[in-house]
Amino acid sequence: LARTGPATSLTMYDKGLSTVIGTNKDSAGKTLSNKTKYEFNRLRTWDQRSKSRNTATLSKAFTLLHGMKTKLGIPDNVVENAAYIYRKAVGAKLTRGRTMASLVSAALYAACRENNIPRTLDDIAKGINIRRKDVARCYRLIFRELELKMPVVDPIKGVSRIASIAELSEKSKRKAISILDQAKKIGIVAGKDPMGIAAAA
Repeated sequence: LARTGPATSLTMYDKGLSTVIGTNKDSAGKTLSNKTKYEFNRLRTWDQRSKSRNTATLSKAFTLLHGMKTKLGIPDNVVENAAYIYRKAVGAKLTRGRTMASLVSAALYAACRENNIPRTLDDIAKGINIRRKDVARCYRLIFRELELKMPVVDPIKGVSRIASIAELSEKSKRKAISILDQAKKIGIVAGKDPMGIAAAA
């Protein structure tokens, strides 16, 4: 059994598996009988009702997510991961009392952390124009309630990004990496914000 059509995606409210009930004509283009038309109209009504308010909410959330992907230059696989985390958060009823924007951005930040993509809470908050502390609060909630396992981010990965933003030379970048290597050896890096350590170096 094979499936045709576009690829499925967690970033689509229906995962790309929506139902479309066409016009009142058969495959040869002939008009359906009145009885069959009536049955198809009933099917259309049920189909529309099944696309509940939850579906509309997911659709809005993933529109926000796609907007952030474009603004922040996030890879597709990370956005898929963020959609998966957001769906889990919705399933765990973590949406109560929280804005959609803060939960979507927290899911995206968590996905970036899981995939070692160097994006800070500030980057994410600016990408969706909300307060950093709202993203941080939702991230802590998601991290705790969904029991996410986050890899330890290497601050060296943040050096290139910071050097690029600050328009620093390759020599300065190499020196910063050298400082980080020394900091690792004497054990002052563990438990610190990776991007903060990279910026300090």
